[in-house]
Amino acid sequence: MEGISHMTFIVADLDKASLFFEEIFNAKQVYDSGNQTYSLSKERFFLIGDLWIAIMEGESLTETTYNHIAFKIPKETLPLYLEKINSLGLTIKEQRSRVKEEGESLYFYDFDHHLFELHTGTLAERLTRYERDQNN
Repeated sequence: MEGISHMTFIVADLDKASLFFEEIFNAKQVYDSGNQTYSLSKERFFLIGDLWIAIMEGESLTETTYNHIAFKIPKETLPLYLEKINSLGLTIKEQRSRVKEEGESLYFYDFDHHLFELHTGTLAERLTRYERDQNN
């Protein structure tokens, strides 16, 4: 395996979903199928850094879950992201309890009930903290 190829999200409104990815993640649109249907429905492709995100027109999720995608961000940018999220009127999920060494997180839903997390910690930091608890 070489890594993740892409992530696909089914969205009710391609324009609203495009706004979401462009405003929150500074995603760059690289493709729009227009009225063509090469896959299951109309679609658009974006890049967030080197990560390929696909959005396809379809029915929104009917309910929210804790299934989510987490993006790593520097801690000092949390207020900037919070401002972006609030400017789009997105729903912020209440924080779960966590130990300090896990880093900080901001959870929020897009227009189609997909949950996203902005996270300031690393896997190494979290494992070090958990290991310390297990050895005591």
